[in-house]
Amino acid sequence: MTMRDIATPTRTREILKQYGFSFKKSLGQNFLVDLNILSKIVDAAELTKEKGAIEIGPGIGALTEQLSRQAGKVVAVEIDQRLLPILADTLSAYSHTEIVHGDVLEMDLGTLIREKFPEQEKVSVVANLPYYVTSAILMKLLEERLPLENIVVMIQKEVAERIAAGPGGKEYGALSVLAQFYAEAEVVTIVPHSVFIPQPNVDSAVLRLRIRNKPAVDVDSETMFYRVVKASFAQRRKTLSNNLLNNLFGKERKEEMLRILAEAGIEPARRGETLSIEEFARLSNLISQASV
Repeated sequence: MTMRDIATPTRTREILKQYGFSFKKSLGQNFLVDLNILSKIVDAAELTKEKGAIEIGPGIGALTEQLSRQAGKVVAVEIDQRLLPILADTLSAYSHTEIVHGDVLEMDLGTLIREKFPEQEKVSVVANLPYYVTSAILMKLLEERLPLENIVVMIQKEVAERIAAGPGGKEYGALSVLAQFYAEAEVVTIVPHSVFIPQPNVDSAVLRLRIRNKPAVDVDSETMFYRVVKASFAQRRKTLSNNLLNNLFGKERKEEMLRILAEAGIEPARRGETLSIEEFARLSNLISQASV
């Protein structure tokens, strides 16, 4: 029997009709119906039969099916209980694919990886993420230092461009610095809104984060590094010194802050978006030593 791909408009509509499935706006459900885009996502994850994949939000299994054909083991985490029987049916041919019901933001992913992938040499996260939880999920995946090879996600185009941006442009922000601290970021392809059911209002992009063996820069305290980066971008139109005074030091420590900026070789009048990740590291290490 030849398998009919899930990710076509006709087959997707058939499955939705068969199960009487209605989309929940609150879960940001948009199902991809383009096999060409799916193959670009799977290729970007660099999967083999020796590797595993975790998918977040499999929907009716369009991407899961393609991952199952490439990876040695697939675990798909789905929050919407109504999709579990559909997935059990659409993925029944793939015995090495497991569906886990739960909210990925609440899960202990380190334990999940250890328990579900004992034989896989490398594991990647591959997902079509709902727009409303994109940043929260990405930061969880990065900050928890999970043993991942790649994170390949389809997200809102603007957010993908922000994460991959270098210093100097308006796209560059706290998310760019924090993501690039842990990973090499690259926009793989742009995805038009017309290849989803239902169609979102904006275009998407496939973003690949190749996890670094160690962070891009050495910092004395990752917590302080986050605080300095977030404070520096708190109000984009303000200078670095204003943002740091208002969001980190407090006005009474202005002299100390100016001394630290001078020691770091950073002009107080610069804006956060002009600082490289190396400059943020230098600044945060000096602030750590001053114990702000």
